Amino acid sequence: MRDAVKHGTELGRRAESFMTKGELVPDEVVIGIVAARLQQPDCVNGFMLDGFPRTEAQARALDAALRERGRELDAVISFELDDGEIVRRLSGRRVCGKCGSVYNAPADSVTDEGVCGQCGGKLITRADDRPEAVRRRLQVYGEQTEPLINYYRRSGILVGIPAVGSIEEVFSIVKQKLEDVRGRRD
Repeated sequence: MRDAVKHGTELGRRAESFMTKGELVPDEVVIGIVAARLQQPDCVNGFMLDGFPRTEAQARALDAALRERGRELDAVISFELDDGEIVRRLSGRRVCGKCGSVYNAPADSVTDEGVCGQCGGKLITRADDRPEAVRRRLQVYGEQTEPLINYYRRSGILVGIPAVGSIEEVFSIVKQKLEDVRGRRD
């Protein structure tokens, strides 16, 4: 979605108006963006979606779009973390307004407070990373997205990942779980 926003597509502009308020983007907008993206050549041999689908209606639309192409999802990863930690992490995220590098204060050491270590650009907090927007997203998640967990659990492709620990530790768990999925598929 951020790519569609960045490129100023019609759907991207519509999505941005919701994202900056911490609200879920309507299904028809999200589905349109994802369907267009899955048609790109770099998705031929596989893809990973982040933050989509968020509702059961989106999941069903994704399943239908993939079936049309003779494909299906191998796994759905659910990162498990308590709400307080989610707010803390996301509200600490900073993005370089110039090159797009992402930092998570205070975990990442940033030379010269508020300045990107890559290009020297100014670090900003995105509107959807402000604590009030994150809390609103979590509220919406509980109302609209949590049922999606049950949808994928029933499908037998849900993979729960405890998202505590270092990035490397969590990545190691993800990698092992996906290797397990691949082993069952082959």
